[in-house]
Amino acid sequence: MENQKYTDLTVYKECRRLRIAVSEVIKTKFPPSERFLLTAQLLDASRSITANIAEGHGRYYYQDNIRFCRIARGSLEETLEHLVTAYDEKYVSADFLKGFKQKHEACIMLLNGYIRYLRKSKRGKADDEN
Repeated sequence: MENQKYTDLTVYKECRRLRIAVSEVIKTKFPPSERFLLTAQLLDASRSITANIAEGHGRYYYQDNIRFCRIARGSLEETLEHLVTAYDEKYVSADFLKGFKQKHEACIMLLNGYIRYLRKSKRGKADDEN
């Protein structure tokens, strides 16, 4: 993990796929009237997921990385909420939302697993230093 690039992380790859799916649905399903409203919020939230994974990885300290992964997890939840709103506004179908929820759940599981890994690595590192 020490020399691994963030772009090689499974959690990053899956969250990137999710971000791309969000971008694609916005381009094809959202009306122009939402450009500065829901579209902007949804894009910001989905981009924040992968950006925070990258930023945390670049900090090189386990605790910082964990903190940014938690922020990414919050952005992932925010993205889901914005898509629920899009469904309520009839911009996306129930099938799209169902498929997105599956991707969302997979990303949550990967983020939680990565956070567990970082916590465990942090503890192991502290043990090695004593």
